[in-house]
Amino acid sequence: MAELDDSTKKKLVKLLRILDVANIPCAQDSVFRIRRSYDVGVGGFILVTQKCWLHCRYNYAKLRIQKRIAREGIKNKILNENTHLDSERKQTYCNRSS
Repeated sequence: MAELDDSTKKKLVKLLRILDVANIPCAQDSVFRIRRSYDVGVGGFILVTQKCWLHCRYNYAKLRIQKRIAREGIKNKILNENTHLDSERKQTYCNRSS
């Protein structure tokens, strides 16, 4: 592994303010593994949050479309009721005439 500069060595020594990390073998590798695991954890959290948000937005949009279709259907039913465009009236009229 490449040599570390003085600022990085000071950070390694001050880890947890209890342990003298500079005297522990492989201390540099362990500090970098902590950072990598932190990055993986944050990345996983972001991915899961984004997936849940997208799933929720998809279901919400689908529900809004279904509501709009139902609302338009009810509106057309009310407007066409008892007119020549009413499909139920045509069916009952044909049944009565025969």
